[in-house]
Amino acid sequence: MGIIQKADPVKLIAGFIFKQETLYLRARQQLVRRFGEIDYESAILPFTLTHYYEKEFGAALQRAFVSFKKLIPSQKLSEIKIITNRIESSFCEGRNRTVNIDPGYVDLAKLVLASTKDYVHRIHLNKGIFAEITLHYQDKSFHPWTWTYPDYQTQEYIRIFNRIRELYALQIKQK
Repeated sequence: MGIIQKADPVKLIAGFIFKQETLYLRARQQLVRRFGEIDYESAILPFTLTHYYEKEFGAALQRAFVSFKKLIPSQKLSEIKIITNRIESSFCEGRNRTVNIDPGYVDLAKLVLASTKDYVHRIHLNKGIFAEITLHYQDKSFHPWTWTYPDYQTQEYIRIFNRIRELYALQIKQK
């Protein structure tokens, strides 16, 4: 029989896809009100490796990531995804979103993303929210799986998540 141990808190992250930077900044501010201070913010990056969102958002999309200073219990991820969906809805123009918010978390071993879509590599958390391990940490860096989204496989994104992991590792040591 294994011994049940308390899980460490994890580092909340959010990825944004948007066309207008002002909408990203407003959505980001709503997350700050809910989850506290941001301790990492990526540069705004072109979002070009998929056309999935273009029908809804249009072309010339951009992407940015943030992480939050306050650590969270991992079991809060489904609740956070529901909150970010509500925030997305508040920015809709008609039936179309103008900002996409993908919450997840980083711990020492992985990057986990929340989704409303089920698939073979996703686990239901609750209330129709699923989780996927998008990247795993090995040999001093994050690495993708076969199912990892193309943009998350790029060295640019991996550098971002390695940096966020470094911040998290320092926080865990100070606990």
